[in-house]
Amino acid sequence: MVRWRLSAACFALALALAGCGPKAVTLDEYQTTIVTFPNGKSVRAEMMLRDVDLMRGMMFRDSLPPDRGMLFFHARPGKYQYWMYQVRIPLDIVWMDRTRRIVEISANTPPCTSSKASECPLYGGNFEAQYVLELAGGMAAKYGLRVGDTLRF
Repeated sequence: MVRWRLSAACFALALALAGCGPKAVTLDEYQTTIVTFPNGKSVRAEMMLRDVDLMRGMMFRDSLPPDRGMLFFHARPGKYQYWMYQVRIPLDIVWMDRTRRIVEISANTPPCTSSKASECPLYGGNFEAQYVLELAGGMAAKYGLRVGDTLRF
């Protein structure tokens, strides 16, 4: 009888504590952040932090909604080139320095149609960058993004 009461008390305590703590994260919010543009508009961007995520990026995806993006976090500033191998849709690729200031934009970057990775062109990497934001093709212009703008995230 004592064991049952102890178990019931532990269960009640666990239920009470379950309501405490940080707000639950929805699947839509998991590993994402809000990126805010100078005009006040924003997108929710998936955060690419691990090497495997940095390499895969938008490969094999059929779409990217206009209010979404993919944000790549490089460990240190560098001249990072991107390619469109196995990417199925045009993308705007936006490179930012360590202060999150845009240093380069590749607008409406077309998918690579070759089945050989070695035949796909490289884009960007002309300036030191630490962050790269990918948006659906045409969205950088729609949001009025320009080299020199600073983004918040």
